[in-house]
Amino acid sequence: QVRLVESGGGSVQAGGSLRLSCAASGEQVSTAFMNWFRQAAGKQREWVAGIRTDGSTNYADSVKGRFTLSRDNLQNILYLQMNALKPEDTAIYYCRAGCVVAYWGQGTQVTVSS
Repeated sequence: QVRLVESGGGSVQAGGSLRLSCAASGEQVSTAFMNWFRQAAGKQREWVAGIRTDGSTNYADSVKGRFTLSRDNLQNILYLQMNALKPEDTAIYYCRAGCVVAYWGQGTQVTVSS
């Protein structure tokens, strides 16, 4: 049974920072294709960033240079460091493990005020 639990969301002012965590069980973050998605109110879920098993990362253009992925293989946690936050980053952020067979967390709310 794969379980993903996101945390670290909250409310910040524009320009602030947050670090999201995705704690995994039943799946190793070091051997799975891990991604963060987000969904703003009234909009479709969109991909934010991903990390492959070899550690290579990719980011959506909207967050490139501001967000950074990392993982703690020992603790089995995926992190998303978010800096220089903008109001348009406001959304529920979801962690996903796998691709063809994918598992999702419950999400964590990020609210950025101007």
